[in-house]
Amino acid sequence: MAKPRATIRDVAALAGVGIKTVSRVINDEPNVSPQMRDRVQRAVTALNFKPNQGAGALRRGDRKTLTLGLLIDAVDNPFSGAINRAVEEEAIRRDTAVFAASSDDDPERERVLVEAFTRRRVDGLILTTILPDHGYLQAEREQGTPIVFVDRPAVGLLADAVLTDNYESSVTAVRHLVEHGHRRIAHLGDELTISTARDRRRGFLDAVRGAGLTDRLEPIDGLRSEHEAYLAVRRLLTQENAPTALFAAQNMVTLGAIRALHELGLQHQVALVGFDDLLLADMLDPAITVMAQDPWQIGTVAAQLIFARLDGTAGPETTYVVPTRLIVRGSGEIRPPT
Repeated sequence: MAKPRATIRDVAALAGVGIKTVSRVINDEPNVSPQMRDRVQRAVTALNFKPNQGAGALRRGDRKTLTLGLLIDAVDNPFSGAINRAVEEEAIRRDTAVFAASSDDDPERERVLVEAFTRRRVDGLILTTILPDHGYLQAEREQGTPIVFVDRPAVGLLADAVLTDNYESSVTAVRHLVEHGHRRIAHLGDELTISTARDRRRGFLDAVRGAGLTDRLEPIDGLRSEHEAYLAVRRLLTQENAPTALFAAQNMVTLGAIRALHELGLQHQVALVGFDDLLLADMLDPAITVMAQDPWQIGTVAAQLIFARLDGTAGPETTYVVPTRLIVRGSGEIRPPT
């Protein structure tokens, strides 16, 4: 049978003091003698007592629960996982816990999870969203909950955001392939319901048009997994007049493209530039050229923004754009057949 949790009354009884004295010790308030503080702390340890942060917030009147709600698209995606860890690192310095959840880019799941965060009275929200309108969060804003959007901007709501310039990064990736002689470049992208996927597709198309490539391939979109990307690339590269270069506009898509290229024995003949860096990308043959985002920096800045707002920083909402960089490793420098 489970042992019930110790209460503040249990601590007071064991220490032989009043409940108010226990509360002062737990909250590190003055006017408690060293001897009394020691008695209370020994009772807390003996009973394995854990203070209720929510109740403490009510007593203090600051409403802070020392928690944040973090919504990411998929916790098993390395990009999202890095954002998660960065937010946690900043939060732990502030004695704050992070409740993290994955929306899987499901609009209904997003609403349910955000509501779960707000019911628990988290102090702030850091969100990667899929819904096309975020007006449903207006009530939370009006009640003083700071909100920071990461990776994807807010729509229909004024809020801080930390983003990547997906459009210009895609333009850079395509120009790199064009500079290495490619005229038939395929775009492999995520669902177009996602704003980052739309921006990367738009950057690809504008770069192709800007380079005067008339023999264009229709972009392939809606690739939601490594396996879907793998199948798409196999079909693409076994058709007549196949592309000589691939732009994989999402990290899981890049993984699928790598698998297909190696299975077909084309990894040294078809160029590849991926969006987002990959673990061990530099260990493959050829090593993978990528447009690398900085998810750690994105998560760090988002957490710092939240805590600045919680500390009373006012002023207009701000959008921070974290730079990307082209990492040249070999796969993106393969030249087309002469």
